[in-house]
Amino acid sequence: MTIPQVAVASCNVLVVDDEPSLRKVLRTSLTACGFSVEEARSGEEALGAAQTRSFDLVLLDINMPGLGGIETCRRIRDLTPRAGIVMVTVRDQEDDKVHALEAGADDYVTKPFRLRELIARLRAVLRRTRAIDLQEPQVLQAGSLAMDLHRRILWRSGKQVHLSPKEFELLAYMMQNQGAPLTHVKLLRSVWGPEYGNELEYLRSYVRMLRKKIEDDPAKPDYILTEPWVGYRFRNPSEAEAPTAQEVEAKML
Repeated sequence: MTIPQVAVASCNVLVVDDEPSLRKVLRTSLTACGFSVEEARSGEEALGAAQTRSFDLVLLDINMPGLGGIETCRRIRDLTPRAGIVMVTVRDQEDDKVHALEAGADDYVTKPFRLRELIARLRAVLRRTRAIDLQEPQVLQAGSLAMDLHRRILWRSGKQVHLSPKEFELLAYMMQNQGAPLTHVKLLRSVWGPEYGNELEYLRSYVRMLRKKIEDDPAKPDYILTEPWVGYRFRNPSEAEAPTAQEVEAKML
């Protein structure tokens, strides 16, 4: 399969993993896709590299001897707040995904992963991090949805959709962070306030209401996707490169 080399020609990636064979495969594959790759064998070595050089992306294994991936992620985030960090996790350790996101990771892939999935995740994170310096548009668009942040209006296929104030705030936050995995706690605290965090059913009820208003089939959503045990991910169907967790799971069965 040919993977398009889009917006990665000037992208520097730090690959952090204690397995030499995997680092070699990743270096070869990522270089072939247009990335500039540097390797680190441990969390300590990764921190040394991050202190002396600038990286656009960090691909970081979560399970390493010595300084573990979670703590390494937290320290790299402090050193390079604008770098995109993608964690590599084990398929059946869902708690690791939440901990990685809370430590500052932008996304994650689960082992065993496919190259297409990895490249899609890296490209999506790169787009988001490079868009930070751009002025926030007043109108957000995704698929058939258009949201005017200033006038607080949502259109679907050109027709206005009525949203309650909190529905609007939740959807706006998701659309502003489209493509990124958002934990339940992050959504609750970002939209409702810092005193929230455990009201999962409250959040789920709002997601159900939003899906009824914006999805063609709420049972098979195109926009608000569920990340099992983690939270949600807003996907733009027009740019649906990265496989969803459900799609990856289905391919692995």
